[in-house]
Amino acid sequence: MSTPKLNILNHVPDWLYDISPNELHSKLSGPTLIHLTGHREEPVFVSVLLHGNETTSFFAIQELLKHYREQKLPRNLSIFIGNIEAAKHNLRRLENQVDYNRVWNHAGFYHDSSEAEVMAQVVDEMRRRNVFVSIDIHNNTGLNPHYACINRLEDSFYHLATLFSRTVIYFTHPQGVQSQAFAELCPAVTVECGQVGHERGTLHARQYIEACLGLSALPAHPIPKHDIDLFHTVATVKIAPNISFAFENHSENHIENQSEGQSSDANADVLFTNDLDKSNFSELPAGTTLAKVSHKVTAPITVTNEHGREMYSEYFTIYDHELRTSCPLMPSMLTTDEYVIEKDCLCYLMERMTQLA
Repeated sequence: MSTPKLNILNHVPDWLYDISPNELHSKLSGPTLIHLTGHREEPVFVSVLLHGNETTSFFAIQELLKHYREQKLPRNLSIFIGNIEAAKHNLRRLENQVDYNRVWNHAGFYHDSSEAEVMAQVVDEMRRRNVFVSIDIHNNTGLNPHYACINRLEDSFYHLATLFSRTVIYFTHPQGVQSQAFAELCPAVTVECGQVGHERGTLHARQYIEACLGLSALPAHPIPKHDIDLFHTVATVKIAPNISFAFENHSENHIENQSEGQSSDANADVLFTNDLDKSNFSELPAGTTLAKVSHKVTAPITVTNEHGREMYSEYFTIYDHELRTSCPLMPSMLTTDEYVIEKDCLCYLMERMTQLA
């Protein structure tokens, strides 16, 4: 695979209006930044396909561009199309690639990579253009509401986020994400638009971009507390090293295949409930069971707080061979997608914030 280099365009190619995400590689040689002219000068910046299988972002921007094909945009718009090689294969990223949403500043992973150089070019380009606001669009694999994420507790960030959803998450980890880099330049937000393939997510993202393009400025006044449900991501949960895991709804099929020499999910170190993601954004009481655990396992997951400290025993316990919560907690982005769990994480843990900065 070739080293990525940044392409810059100042127009919308005709083919972009109808192409599918998995065909972009046939038209673009790598990550591409497109600058378009509108009535107001300071641009809205939108990043799409930082994860190649999260296609809502691309379809939303495609629908927006179709709408404005014969008319001028309300404001300058800059679009960054990210991981087209992963999009070709409908994957978050390829095995030999870095994560395109972990390379946006030197605090993140892979900061010496060629991809990090591309992202630094994008940031410098948008700094010169005096970017107005930044929007990074993503999907979840589990059941989640649509919500917005911010990296700064400031009124302009609150207003930008609640224009998308009253549910807002403040986070500082993982680092190296797009919104952290752009928070140095302007109000920046990550919007999570539910699962891939849902028309509601595409429509919501497209309407949100259009609403931002139509703003003359973000409100300067403090946001009323009753207009926002603010949460703070306090920890990241991952499967512990050398621990096997599976889900209950897979176990019967694998048990049937044992006669053919295949292993059984029932023999996994951790067997999660098959509706695990239904607990997202729910305040789970202490004692809630999340999985069955093998008798030989004492700590099947890792729980790392914002400062890199291991916090497993603060949040979870094993009782009667079950992984249970040891205190009330609220998860987000719980998923039953084994690929995502292995490549990213099982979920994040949140606390409700009652005081706004």
